[in-house]
Amino acid sequence: MNRRLAIVGVTGRMGQELHALAQEFKFTLTSGVSGRSQSFIEGVHVVQNIEGLKAESVDVVIDFSLPEATLDVVKWCSKNTKPLVSGVTGLEVKHKSALEEGGQHIPLLWAPNMSLGVAVMAKMLKHLASLDGFEFQIEELHHKRKKDKPSGTAVFLQNHLTAAVGNQVPEPLAVRGGGIFGIHRVWAMGEEEVLTIEHNAMNRRVFARGALKAADWILTQPKGFYGMNHVLESALP
Repeated sequence: MNRRLAIVGVTGRMGQELHALAQEFKFTLTSGVSGRSQSFIEGVHVVQNIEGLKAESVDVVIDFSLPEATLDVVKWCSKNTKPLVSGVTGLEVKHKSALEEGGQHIPLLWAPNMSLGVAVMAKMLKHLASLDGFEFQIEELHHKRKKDKPSGTAVFLQNHLTAAVGNQVPEPLAVRGGGIFGIHRVWAMGEEEVLTIEHNAMNRRVFARGALKAADWILTQPKGFYGMNHVLESALP
């Protein structure tokens, strides 16, 4: 039996990708939130504000909208005890605090990048601690329409890198241009050798697939604040 999915940002680029893949993960898109007036998707209850969603028609919520909606989304999911998967980036401290607090009431997963490849990349960074005398730099490239700079993924990797190498790492280098979906590189530079770890997203679908995998996983989890590393670990033998 298919599970009932609501998407916040349903008419956006990521919302459309999620809709296209939902059936593959045995989800039925029943509801959506779109800031665009008079949005219509056949067979889907689309509203302009999350308060308009019918809780009885939703099993899990995926949010790929904007930071401005985050507080309301967490509030609605907590009030109606609906698991939430959020891939919203460009968050401020108040948004991240609300997400973490939401995990005290519902199963809630937030990640600035939904690909399992980036989750593996983050885990790899701990091994850089064994490199002596190296300098480190994170570099990220995205399409010209991306607003946050550096990207949420770059900040996420920066935090993991700093925790691993134990010193102050320079701010990520951010490049914007064309239609690049997302390239993230971690440089480890020594006097006699250079190591580069790179993740290249070929399309948006990789993020939608990861988000749906996270939604499938979180439906069976107790309340708590999770990341894609938890989904990754659950897939390990």
